[in-house]
Order: sequence, then C-alpha cells, then structure tokens
Amino acid sequence: MKIRRHYFILRESYPQSTDGLPFEVTTAELAEKLDCTHRNMVLLLKRMIQEGWIEWIAKRGRGNRSLLTFAKPLDSLMLEEAEELAVRGDLQSALELLQPRGAAVVGRFQQWLSGQFGFQTVLEGERRTDTLRFPMPGTIDSLDPARIHYIGESHLVNQLFDGLVRMDVRGVTVLPHLAHAWETNEARTEWTFFLRKGIFFHHGREMTSSDVKYTLTRLARLAPNGLYSWVYNGIEQMDTPDDLTIRFRLKARNEAFLSFLSTNRASIVPEELCEQVGEAFGQASGAVVGTGPFRLAGSSHGIWILEAFSSYFQERPFLDRVEVWTMPAGADRKEEDMEELRQFQVMHNVRIEGMAGGEWEQVRQSGTTCKFLTVNELKDGPLANAAFRSVLDYAIHRKELLRRLSGDVIEEASSFWSRPAADDSQSVDDADFQHTCSAMLRECGYDGEPLTLTTIPQYEHDAALIQEMLGKAGIHVHIHLIAAEQFKGKDRMSADLLLFAIMLDEHRELRLIDLYKSMMQHMDKRTSDILGDTLQCILAEPDAARRFSLFMKIEDELIRRQFLMFLYRKHLKTAFHPSVQGITLESLGWVRFRDLWFR
Repeated sequence: MKIRRHYFILRESYPQSTDGLPFEVTTAELAEKLDCTHRNMVLLLKRMIQEGWIEWIAKRGRGNRSLLTFAKPLDSLMLEEAEELAVRGDLQSALELLQPRGAAVVGRFQQWLSGQFGFQTVLEGERRTDTLRFPMPGTIDSLDPARIHYIGESHLVNQLFDGLVRMDVRGVTVLPHLAHAWETNEARTEWTFFLRKGIFFHHGREMTSSDVKYTLTRLARLAPNGLYSWVYNGIEQMDTPDDLTIRFRLKARNEAFLSFLSTNRASIVPEELCEQVGEAFGQASGAVVGTGPFRLAGSSHGIWILEAFSSYFQERPFLDRVEVWTMPAGADRKEEDMEELRQFQVMHNVRIEGMAGGEWEQVRQSGTTCKFLTVNELKDGPLANAAFRSVLDYAIHRKELLRRLSGDVIEEASSFWSRPAADDSQSVDDADFQHTCSAMLRECGYDGEPLTLTTIPQYEHDAALIQEMLGKAGIHVHIHLIAAEQFKGKDRMSADLLLFAIMLDEHRELRLIDLYKSMMQHMDKRTSDILGDTLQCILAEPDAARRFSLFMKIEDELIRRQFLMFLYRKHLKTAFHPSVQGITLESLGWVRFRDLWFR
C-alpha cells in the first residue's frame, strides 16, 4: 500500500536513528522529506501511528521539537510490501525493492516465496482445477521458436509448440508427431511427410501443410545464421501437393535432416498470425500460438501462465494451469537449503544433499553441459606456438577447477562422448606447480603478452576461474564478455581464447556439427578444409556407428593439436516430491508438464 512507501522514505531519511529510540524532529521537516503539505503530513503521521509503525509525541510552541520513534523495523515492512507485490504477480518489483537491503533480507523473502510454489487444487462445486506454480531461473525474452536462445525459453516452447516428428529420450529413434508418416527417395534428398488430420492451433484454425512450408521459410529469413542454419539453408525447394502433404527437396543428402525436424527450432507456427503480428510473435505483448498441449493464457511481470489446450491432438494434460515464475538475477536459490526446496515439489537443475526417508527422489538428467576452451588460430600471438599451447593446457589445473566448482554433478571431461577422462597426476596443493609452469613458459619464449579470453556473460564465473589459474602460472588473461547473439559472429574474432559450452542431449550429433561449423570460423584453412570434408562425410553416412567413428576422428585431431581443451562436464538433476506422478523427461531432462499428475 502507498502508506508503506511514505514510511520507507521517512525511515531511510534518518539512517542514524535507532528503532525504538525517540529523536527530535518537527512536522515541517518531515513534510519536506515527503514533499507534502503540513496538513497531509499530520494525516500521514496519524495513519502510521494507527498501523503501529511509529510513536509520536507532539510538542507545541515556537522552538519546541516533537519526538518521533520508529517502532517498526524497515526490513520487516519492506518484506510485507514485497510479499504483496509477489502475490499480485509483480515479482520483479518485489526483488528490486529488497535487493538494496542485502542478502539476508532477500533470503527471508525467498524462504517465504518458496511456500508459494508447488501443486494446488481448487474445488468450485464439483469442478476441480489443478495448478502447478513452477519457478524458473532467468528471464524469458521470446517464445518464438525462431528466436529462442536459452534453456528456459526452449522448455516453454516445448510445452506450447509441436514439430513434425519427435526424438525419443535416448536420442536414437525419430517418432511420428504432427506427421503420422514419411518417406524418402533412394538418394535421401527428397522427403515427403503426411500430416495428421484435425490438428488445431491454439487460436482455433486447423494446421495445414502451408504452415509447415511457411515455418521453414520464415526460419531461414529470421535466423539465416542461427542454430542448425546449415540444415534449413540446405532446403532447395518445398512443395505442398495438398493440405496434408509437404515435400522437401534438399540441395544435398543430409542424414541430420530428420533429427533437425524433431528440434523445437522447427516447431510449426501459424502463417497468417505470424504475418499479422510480425516481430511481436513470441512476445508477451504479442501472440504466442502453437499446437502444443498448453496454450499461453497471459504473461505479466515475469509470470507466464499456461493453460491446458482442450483440443490437443494427443491426450489432454492432467494439469489445468501452469504458472511459470521466472526468477530474475539476484533471485538464485541455494541448492543446499532443503527447508526452502520442500515446497517446490518439482525442481530442475538442483543437487539435494542428504536426502532421507524417501522424502525426495532425484532423476539424473540425460543431458549434460560440457565446457571447453578453443584457440583462435587466425590471430597472431603466443598461442600460435604449439609449445605455449601445451603450457597453457597444463596450467589449467583441472582438479583444482573441479574442487572450486564442487558437487556430485561436476566431473572432468575429456570428450564430447562417453569415454573416461585422461589421468591427471597433478595435486591441488602441488608446491612445484608454479615453478614448473615458469620454466615451461621460459622455454617457449613467452614474454608476458596478455591473452584475451572471450565468452558470454553467463560463463563469466568460469572465465574468472580460468583467468585466476593462468595468472598463478604466469599467463596474463583479459576477459571479454559479449552477448550470446553476438558470440557466433565477428565480434569474437579478436579473442585469443574462446570459452564455449555445448549441451549434449538426444540431439548430440546436430549440436556437434553446429559447433564444429562454428569453430571453422577461427581455424586455420588447412584444418578447416579437412574438418569440412569430414562433416560432409558424416552428413552423407546413414550408419550411426560409422558417423561416431568420424566424430571421434575430428575430436582426436583437435585435441592432438590442442585447438580443443576440455574443462569439465556438468550433469544436472531434476528433484521431485513423491506426490508428483508422471515424471517424463524431455530434452535436457526437463519435465513435460502434460505428463504430470498429483495424488
């Protein structure tokens, strides 16, 4: 309420005063602090007295000063205000109000907030409405499949949109979805998909093959250099013989084409609505319309409300409503705080220690995040020297890195595939480490020239750890952060080192091809040409085992040349309360909301 805001201003105007101890002040001085009239100030004082926030002893007469006592701690009142803002759905304003008060106050608010999440049932007569209020770290910039960048956005797109086909969770078999069947020619350059009848978009129109054609054309127009662009830019022609048939002709054979169609990047969008709203498609203020099991009912102050789509072509979700509360920066939760986690019922990307009595169950997600460094070979400098690369690789103390990151979900990585990490005999407290590095640097002629390590803001902590380790070894590093959208472009080409991460899930082959094509931008021409030829062989190879051998050939060569330096792999977990039924994991181990039910 507005009266609280007046109290906040008044209390912060006297930071030296102590709660419970009176101090002298005049009504005129207080009115000046609140920029109001004397009469309004008197009314405000009466209201604050009624609320029990202050004590006021008025003294009349010229030169006499009244006594004011602040009886209500400012933090407590701010917490009440933040709770009211959160209940009204304005989580962002609540956090902005509290963050200047420090971590302790924000922590108390988060503890209260945790109790607002979870599963709720409301009965109105015989009508039962089931709602899941779900926390999600980060913010949502867009839910347009052509424009998504982050995991949270990707997860919501999976709930709202569908593709022609879908991948099983093991990443082995492509299954029918919006298309019930497909066929290809002997050269595997022509693919024909047959759509199901009676599939409707959330706004009520039936989906046709024209929407499929439009979706891929629009994707190439909006994201010509986006994720998997080498797949959709390889489509030479699309034909729609009728409303339920779409035929693709590819420029060249591409064994990744079918897998690409199972990604949410290829989610089908409605042609006429996208043309009508333009850039606003996918925005909270525009339109978000797909064919998925949930429809977007609204969004405000970072809360995205999904409702079950009753006309969904597969089984209707049990949940009637899902509220996704995005948690802005500064609202990160402590993984080890069990009291806080108890209320969530479903939590993603967490690690819960010391679980007992079957109170919580955990699922290790199939997807992992792998982080690594790569070298910009197009830039002159110390890294052009193979001996210096060896020193730098040695100076990144993997065991110390794992210790600093900590956790049962972190492990050393030596590959994008499943093979054990190389044995590292280095000890975290090796007294000879710095001396050894110094000697190696002298041998390779390093004279202290600083290196630029470029990455995105989300990986700043990892970059800082690498900077610290290399600094101890005598290698000077400057960190350069650029936005994720710019990282694939020319802005990163001034770097000596690049810190990358890749999600390894059921679309591993697609993601690795995309990564290697990106790496070719800062690779020497000879290696780039060889890599390009090998990737073409992979795309033309129908046998999965042979493709794997080719991938390993690429990886081994990049490791041998120390162009690629692995750091670690992170396994994420989904924790859920036993009351939650129907846990089915999708890409990156996220729960599919449509499968959840509660007993």
